[in-house]
Amino acid sequence: MSEAQDRKTITVAAMGDLHVKETSAGAYRDLFAEVSKVADALVLAGDLTDLGKPKEAEVLAADLKACSIPVIAVLGNHDHECGGVDEVKRILRDAGVTILEGQTCEVGGVGFVGVKGYGGGFGRRMLGSFGESATKSFVSEAMNEAMLLENGLRQVRSERAMVVLHYAPIAETVEGEPEEIFPFLGCSRLAETIDRFKVTTVVHGHAHRGRYEGKTPAGIPVFNVAMQIEKPSGKPYALFEI
Repeated sequence: MSEAQDRKTITVAAMGDLHVKETSAGAYRDLFAEVSKVADALVLAGDLTDLGKPKEAEVLAADLKACSIPVIAVLGNHDHECGGVDEVKRILRDAGVTILEGQTCEVGGVGFVGVKGYGGGFGRRMLGSFGESATKSFVSEAMNEAMLLENGLRQVRSERAMVVLHYAPIAETVEGEPEEIFPFLGCSRLAETIDRFKVTTVVHGHAHRGRYEGKTPAGIPVFNVAMQIEKPSGKPYALFEI
């Protein structure tokens, strides 16, 4: 890719938490067609299905036929609920969705890196790996997701990069949710990883009652793009020029 191509701005539409049900057939078809007219790529920030059922993934895959631009996604906690996550991934990949689990892909000179992420809390209150084995396992999951993200970010070769998560990397964009559940909405380990790299924009979902916008400690913009969050576009999706 030439330097001129690498610097060309593209429009990315991003939204999360679709929670597609078996009874949701056609619910997103018109929205996907609309997005295709205003953006160069669509990013889906997890909880694509409501209970992680393959039939729900089939409903989403059918609606995605109306989307004529590249679709990039990460999975969320709901997509793991029924233990059919491998089948959900297969169905969506067969529908043309690029599902990121620590990998990177490139569209229009922008590198996209994605992981689901995990909980653990934020800042000085972040859970440490101490005590019972169950606690250590919880922290280990968060650390593994951060390591996957780091590995993906190391593979980016473009000048611009978007990080796609389900869980939040900062507390600022989950504010509005009950404080008691903050540790289950995200983890600062994700932000610590992001801040070591040149990242243009971060998007996540999961916190339906959170805030739209915040920044990592290093000042990288973070956006909560859950469909339930009000966005400047006035639409269920946010638009970014990257």
